[in-house]
Amino acid sequence: MSQSERRAEPPPGPGDDRESAYALLQRGQDLLRRRHHAQAAVVLERAARAEPGKGSILEALGRAYHNSGQYEPASSTFEALVELDPSGPWAHYALAQSLRKLGRPREGQTHLRLAVALDPSSALYRRALERLGPTKPKP
Repeated sequence: MSQSERRAEPPPGPGDDRESAYALLQRGQDLLRRRHHAQAAVVLERAARAEPGKGSILEALGRAYHNSGQYEPASSTFEALVELDPSGPWAHYALAQSLRKLGRPREGQTHLRLAVALDPSSALYRRALERLGPTKPKP
């Protein structure tokens, strides 16, 4: 195929299976910026299938799930992000927030402590840990 024939080919569209993971990520992030979180999750799921284990995609997908009230898939996605990069404080913070929404504050507290330990200068992580307060151990 000549270069002019390749240029004549239309670019992949939103519903096109040829759409790259990068294009899907960009489209998903645009939907997140516009607060269309559930729609962003659908697009970002496709990106995650196209490029499994890609941190930037997992982060955006977790945010889309969390912000659309889908806390179980959000926590699973953030767990995958933590496994991918255990030294990432934001991933621990995000996982903690999803766990808190699922009524699992004790598990969330563990991840908030890790986030604070990994980034002690973050006021966001410290405040989140303080807001959670002491949690009682399960009997």
